[in-house]
Amino acid sequence: MIQSIEILCVGKELLIGKTLNTNTHWLAKRATTLGLEVSRITVVGDDVNEISVALLEATQRNPRFIITVGGLGPTFDDKTLEGVAEALGCELEVHDEALRMVEEKYRRYVEEGRIESMELTPYRVKMAKLPKGAKPLFNPIGTAPGVLIEHGRTTLIALPGVPSEMKAIFEESVVPLFRQAAGDVNYFEASLNVEEIVESDIAPLIEQVMHDNPYVYIKSHPKGVEKVSRIELHLSTTAEDSNTAKNRISKALIQISELIENRGGKVRPLKSKP
Repeated sequence: MIQSIEILCVGKELLIGKTLNTNTHWLAKRATTLGLEVSRITVVGDDVNEISVALLEATQRNPRFIITVGGLGPTFDDKTLEGVAEALGCELEVHDEALRMVEEKYRRYVEEGRIESMELTPYRVKMAKLPKGAKPLFNPIGTAPGVLIEHGRTTLIALPGVPSEMKAIFEESVVPLFRQAAGDVNYFEASLNVEEIVESDIAPLIEQVMHDNPYVYIKSHPKGVEKVSRIELHLSTTAEDSNTAKNRISKALIQISELIENRGGKVRPLKSKP
């Protein structure tokens, strides 16, 4: 059984178009290649109630993981953990290990000459206030720790919004959890570049191939410009071993290619990826 994951991104900058949400793109791709299925992606503003409501709705769907991104810093609008605490019905409290992580980072910043004082101001201590029962995840790049909370069958993970920090915590602390949850599930994908046939004529061919290959998902992505038909077909599957996954994709690739060429289209394989 493929384990599901939901992603909740927090930040007004995402809603007003100030910041491109590259974090979601990276996380969704990374989770998928690790053998999990992203079932939903939500974006909310820096509002405790909006964060709380979105998390409550997510927990009711019982995904294996919920990942929040953003809102862990020291400023007034970093409210993710407040929203988490409200959703789970618990209090925020200073976590000793998280505080040591924050303190050590500021000590290092002073030694490097980046700041003058390592005083633990209320704004700095704020990054060590976690929902009761949570544990901090070490941040190799920045100051604010990530956060992990077990809630029923769901593991909730809060990551910073700074891409380098988010990726570093994910690779160090989250990937092992995902691998354990996914077990032996392997993901495999491949793409075809299709020309000289329009998407509406490819649609029934996709349906036929997906019917004949029930474990393979095929999605068409129009890439052409006016009067030039070019479509990318993306094929993906998950299986308990890599050979099965590859064989499923190979079989579907051969079938869809033959059907398209019989309709007068031209097919060029793109790179396959495990």
